[in-house]
Amino acid sequence: MNHSYQQVEMQPVYGFFHYLTTVLYDIGFRGEVAGLENLPERGSFLLAANHASHLDPFLIGSQVQRQIAFFARKTLWKPGFSSWWLDTVGTIPVDRDGGQALSAIKRVLRVLKDDRGLILFPEGTRSPDGNLQTPKPGVGMIACSTQVPVVPVRIFGSYEAFGRGRGVRLGTPVSIVFGPPIPPAEYDDPAAGKERYQVASNRIMARIAGLRMPPVLVN
Repeated sequence: MNHSYQQVEMQPVYGFFHYLTTVLYDIGFRGEVAGLENLPERGSFLLAANHASHLDPFLIGSQVQRQIAFFARKTLWKPGFSSWWLDTVGTIPVDRDGGQALSAIKRVLRVLKDDRGLILFPEGTRSPDGNLQTPKPGVGMIACSTQVPVVPVRIFGSYEAFGRGRGVRLGTPVSIVFGPPIPPAEYDDPAAGKERYQVASNRIMARIAGLRMPPVLVN
């Protein structure tokens, strides 16, 4: 992928914070990044990543030179800056109690219709110990419903940098690997019946698990 895509081509607020996050990554968590050529230059797509830290969506997003959308729990929408920022950068609220599911799906479809990307975490929540967890069917449902390519992503070191029960550890290298896109024919099995979405999530998670830490590059 052409990594010269400028933040000015994104929506202004998103582009500004994308730049800040890129700087934060380079200064505080710089590791190795591999597979950027696997990111689609045009068209809609999903990014499916493991999840071990609150840093994950920001650091992964900083390496994607197109504007993408994120999910966040509905409780983060609080009066003031928080709600303004989340809405302005196009974050999609999710009610973990199961409400507003239809509204979230409509917003997902709108994002993909605009030929943008959406980052998802098959595990559903942060790993308690940094290890990969069993995926939930939600990602499979979105993938099967939208029939777009899914780019598997594995982030290494984010648990050590800022995992559950741990403070932020600046200087901890965080590496990110983007795998080849998975076409719908490879993750979706309509014949699986009621298990269709779980099967899709399992297949996507297996691709994430198969990604390996990139070699340390010597400048």
